[in-house]
Amino acid sequence: MAVAALLGGGGYVLTQTAAGEQFREGLKKKEKPTTVRVQAAGRNDITRSVSAPGLVEPRKKVEISAQVSARIVALPFDEGSVVRAGDVVVRLDAEGLTARLEAAKARRMAQEARFRGAKADLAVALSDFGRKRELHDTGDISDVVLEQAENRYNQAVATVEMATADVEIARAQIIEAERDLAYAVISSPIDGIITTLNAEVGELVVVGTLNNPGSIILEIADLSDMLLMARVDESNVAKVKEQQEATVFINAYRDEPFLGVVERIGLERKRWEDGSHYYEAEIKLQKEADRPLLSGFSATAEITVQHLRDVLVVPSQAVLDRRIDELPKATIDAAGGIVDTRKTFASVVYTIVDGKTHATPVDIGPSDLAETVILAGLDEGQRVITGPFKTLINMKDDMLVKDEAEIEAEAQAEAAAKEEERDEEEQETDDSASTQAETDRNPDS
Repeated sequence: MAVAALLGGGGYVLTQTAAGEQFREGLKKKEKPTTVRVQAAGRNDITRSVSAPGLVEPRKKVEISAQVSARIVALPFDEGSVVRAGDVVVRLDAEGLTARLEAAKARRMAQEARFRGAKADLAVALSDFGRKRELHDTGDISDVVLEQAENRYNQAVATVEMATADVEIARAQIIEAERDLAYAVISSPIDGIITTLNAEVGELVVVGTLNNPGSIILEIADLSDMLLMARVDESNVAKVKEQQEATVFINAYRDEPFLGVVERIGLERKRWEDGSHYYEAEIKLQKEADRPLLSGFSATAEITVQHLRDVLVVPSQAVLDRRIDELPKATIDAAGGIVDTRKTFASVVYTIVDGKTHATPVDIGPSDLAETVILAGLDEGQRVITGPFKTLINMKDDMLVKDEAEIEAEAQAEAAAKEEERDEEEQETDDSASTQAETDRNPDS
C-alpha cells in the first residue's frame, strides 16, 4: 500500500511508489554511459578461406644410398653444391667388385668348357646308341646291351642340360658383378642442390634390408620447384579443390606472404602427431628470386574456397551468440523467422536506440578473418556496436552507451570553444592595454 505525503507549500501529494521511481530515474541520469565503438553495416567483397598448416618441400627430392656394401673413396661435392643430372656424386671402392667380376668370368669359361665336353660325350653316346640299336634289330646283341647304351645316351643328354644351365648361371653372375661394379659410381638423377651430406670419405656404407634401412649418403633436392605440403582438416577438405588460389604465410618471411595454387588433394586420411586427422594438399608456391625457399620451412596456407561479391557485412567481432531465453520477447517477435526458437543460441548484433543497447538478431553467412556476411536482420548503413571486445562479451540490453567518435568530437568541440574563449580574452587584454597606453601618451585627451 502506497503511503501519501503532503509537501508543504507545494500543493501536491507524492506517493512512496512515485518517489522510488523518481529516485531510480535520478540514478540512471547519474550513471555514466559505457564508451563503445560503432560502425555502419556496409557492402564489401568477402573471400572465404580454409586455413591449413604444413611444411615446405621440394617437388623433386632424392635420397642417395648405396646398392652395394663398400667404402667411400670420393665425395666430389660438398653440402650446398649445385649438381646436374649425371654428375658423379659418390665413388665407392671398386677393388673387391672388380675381383668378383673377374671370378665370374672365370667361372663362365670353366662352365663353357664343361659344356663343350658334355656335348662331345653326348655325340659319342648318341652314335653308340644308334649302332647298338641297329645290331639289336638284326639280333646280334641282347636287350641288356641295348638298354645300357640307351642309359649312357640319356645320362649324356642330362649332363649337357646341366652344363647349359651352369653356363647361363655363370653369365648371370657376370651381369650381376658388372652391375655391382657400376653401382660403385653413383650419379645424380636430377638437377638440384645437395641439401644433406651424411657421410665422409672412408666410411663403410651398407645395403638396406627389410628390417634395417641402408645408409643414406646424401640428399639432392630441386629447390627451384617448391610445394607446401598442407594439412587440411577433414571437416574442410570437401571445400578444397584443385586450382584454387592460396596465400601462404611462411614463418621465415613474415613481412610478405607467398602466392600459391592447389595442385593436388590427397585421397587418404592421415593422422598427425597430435592425434588429429587430415588430408594432404600440395600447393605449388610461386618462385621469388629474392626470397629463396628451403626444405622444411614451416608455413600456413589460407586457401581461397569462395568469393562473395557486394554482400552486406559487419566486423566479425560484432556478431555474438546469446541465449534465446535471455532475449526480450519483443526482440524475438520483431526478428520474425530469423530466431529459431528450437535452438539454444541466436546470433545477434547490438545497435543503439535512444542511447541504450538493443540486441538485434541476424542471420549470418560466411566470414573471413575480419568480416561476417549478414543475410538478414540488418539494413545497409545501420550502425552496430563493434567494440571493445571486453565490453561486447558482457553486453546486454538497455545498457547506457555512447559512441567514442561522438565523445571525441564533443571533446574537440569543447577544446576549440575554450581556445576561442582564450583568444577573445587575450584580445580584450591587448585592446585594454592599447587603450591605456594611448591615454598615457595623450593625458589631455
